[in-house]
Amino acid sequence: MLLKILHFVYPMRYLAFTLCVLGFIISLLLWADGGHLAPVLVLGYLSVVGLHDLLQTKRSVLRNYPVIGHMRFMLEFIRPEIRQYFIESDNEAAPFSRAQRSLVYQRAKGDSDKHPFGSQRDAYAKGFEWMTHSVAPSTVASHDFRITIGADTAQPYRASVFNISAMSFGALSANAIQALNAGAKRGGFAHDTGEGSISVHHRKHGGDLIWEVASGYFGCRNEDGSFNAEKFQTNARDPQVKLIEIKLSQGAKPGHGGVLPGPKVTAEIAQARGVPMGVDCVSPAAHSAFGTPLEMMHFVARLRELSGGKPTGFKLCIGHPWEWFAMVKAMLETGITPDFIVVDGTEGGTGAAPLEFIDHMGTPLQEGLILVHNTLRGAGLRGRVKIGCAGKVINAFDIARLMALGADWCNSARGFMFALGCLQAQTCHTGSCPTGVATQDKVRQQALVVPDKSERVYHFHQQTLHALKELVQAAGVQHPNDITAHHIVRRTGDHTVASLAQALLHEVPVGSLLADDLVKLPELYQRHWAHSRAQSFALA
Repeated sequence: MLLKILHFVYPMRYLAFTLCVLGFIISLLLWADGGHLAPVLVLGYLSVVGLHDLLQTKRSVLRNYPVIGHMRFMLEFIRPEIRQYFIESDNEAAPFSRAQRSLVYQRAKGDSDKHPFGSQRDAYAKGFEWMTHSVAPSTVASHDFRITIGADTAQPYRASVFNISAMSFGALSANAIQALNAGAKRGGFAHDTGEGSISVHHRKHGGDLIWEVASGYFGCRNEDGSFNAEKFQTNARDPQVKLIEIKLSQGAKPGHGGVLPGPKVTAEIAQARGVPMGVDCVSPAAHSAFGTPLEMMHFVARLRELSGGKPTGFKLCIGHPWEWFAMVKAMLETGITPDFIVVDGTEGGTGAAPLEFIDHMGTPLQEGLILVHNTLRGAGLRGRVKIGCAGKVINAFDIARLMALGADWCNSARGFMFALGCLQAQTCHTGSCPTGVATQDKVRQQALVVPDKSERVYHFHQQTLHALKELVQAAGVQHPNDITAHHIVRRTGDHTVASLAQALLHEVPVGSLLADDLVKLPELYQRHWAHSRAQSFALA
């Protein structure tokens, strides 16, 4: 208990700096009494370094770990020789490779992202993918690629093809939320609130928001946790809110729900979510506002009306395919379609979740995206519904590849966390994030300086889209939506290759699901489409 009190009063990560200062004072007194000068110079230098670390704004690690934080950067400097012993390596435990993180850091800092000595990947390994180019490259005027979401609504939104994925205030710190939103404001792209609703930190810089409404109805709930239309309308009609996103499930833990323990429910979090301070904040596994696909479509229409005609859609990680088919049948039966659907892959997710859910629950993004795209095509609805996606989207090729498979735009969570300075320490759930990104510790998060990190968010977005523009031009097209599955090739064996159109996509013909004959369609549709129903999520 004494150590906990001491740690609260004076964080132990400052101990090295404190010892340097005390050592300098003592050595200075001893030198004045005839002692040696060397300790004075060494400890004085370290004290000045520690003071500079605390005052500088570029590196969050050094602000949180003065003096000793330099050890990390020393190891980084000689990483090529010793990383397999001292630095995290590219292994299965790491959600993202060192090369991917380095690319984000370079782009976020505005450094050159050019690399020498050719590809670092084995071009002859099974699964290797490449994009075909044209001998007549195109010229594209701008890298500011946009799409219109909700063209038929009262308030359509011209969205960037690359946006910030859902991360709640509470999971991220106040400073991290502010930096993300300020970067989004400057770059003209969207910032998804996550299910924790809209906080004062989302509003401070005025960046475009996607308001995620989840099963806990945070920001629009009654005391019993049910949906409150009046509160929803108040928040949804804020001009800063551009899209309304109903969250059905998330890639990290689909079908699970969650609890934010009472001690973590601070006054700011309680205000944003509309829950009591200090009381467990529960996110149920399922929505209470609807129980059938038909009711779900009517809920979509209701939120669109309450918001004043803003584009409204939903996010899901694909689970039982017949439940997804039932939603599409409900669209056909009611004539109500969401303006957009965001497909979340199980490989994504920045929040903490049970290991079994992280590794084995939910459909990966590639398969989920293809299923959603193909089903909407087969139902004749693809032209009415835009598709977004999220799940380990880091670089321009990731965006181009996913758009080739059917997405209209991509979201990234971890990429923008890297831009904020995330080291992937994987201590997000402990509150001891070393860079102030994923913590509610007031002292730790002050290490994340909002003006500096918002610049990095902006530069990461801009440079990634600039790289996307270069891919688009090399392919000889005008917009990333012009890239098709025929443009991307995969090595399927030692001596065989196939385009993604041959290997993966196999597009379902437009309107084919409306016909009675399903024999020519993939087996999944033959098995489940006829037995799904708009009246229930269960099989007929």
